[in-house]
Amino acid sequence: MELGFPRISRLDSRDPGFKQYLADVELARRRIFNRELTGEHPLAIAEALTVYAYTPKRTDDLLSLAARCTISYASLVTLNRIAHPGSLEHRGPLLLPSAPGLFIPDPPQSDLEQLLASTRVNEPGITITLNRKEGKEHFRFIPGADFNPTERAFFLHTGFRYPLRNYRLTSSFGMRVNPVTGVLRNHNGLDLAAPPGTEVYAVQEGVVTEIGEDRIYGKYIIIRHGNNWVSLYGHLSKIDTVLRKHVESGSLIGRVGSTGQSTGPHLHFELRQNGKAQDPDKYLFQEGIR
Repeated sequence: MELGFPRISRLDSRDPGFKQYLADVELARRRIFNRELTGEHPLAIAEALTVYAYTPKRTDDLLSLAARCTISYASLVTLNRIAHPGSLEHRGPLLLPSAPGLFIPDPPQSDLEQLLASTRVNEPGITITLNRKEGKEHFRFIPGADFNPTERAFFLHTGFRYPLRNYRLTSSFGMRVNPVTGVLRNHNGLDLAAPPGTEVYAVQEGVVTEIGEDRIYGKYIIIRHGNNWVSLYGHLSKIDTVLRKHVESGSLIGRVGSTGQSTGPHLHFELRQNGKAQDPDKYLFQEGIR
């Protein structure tokens, strides 16, 4: 049980806790709406913030719960540090904030949290501390803020981090003349040049489904992700993972090399969905990921 949070037993107006919660949300929404007119500092809104505790039922899902609470799902996701859409798995009751906004934890841990901490650094907010049974949690609360498209993509797992931290793009997705054979054909990924031995990271959590070596890709790794996505990492000099291993986003999986059909050290990287190659440039995000 959480420490000091007003309890909501059910999401029903006959529940006194839920009735009070909805009133608090409406009051906070009005204050945020009028903020530009009044010049009210975020601190004033944060001081009016009340956090309630509710234990989700089996039939609850994130989107419907957010709608019932008239609060953005981004507010619930960031305050509760929910990692996956559609999942309400956590170590205790769900926390319901009375004011909409983004809650950026300090320190950030997941890709989404790191992205928020980096891109929202100049937005006005206020530090809040929550006392939970696991200990104190610190957040920077930005009243009224919501996910932007990049942040939403990371949460919905349609966004992927770059597999290298430092690189030089030498070949994009699409038609090109193969630098080895001289034949015009479609290039199904990105070529990212980097020094031999440069660390290669998993672009999203998933399961290693294939490790091998062939004359085109050289030493390669394939990782299966959610929503029928897979990522491929080719021309590696070394493989630092094992078959069927569950890897986290940002896990070290290999090293840049020049094995297979290659003119120099680089990573050949592909993204495929439902077996079809996709342009990685549309899905990779690096800003804020370190």
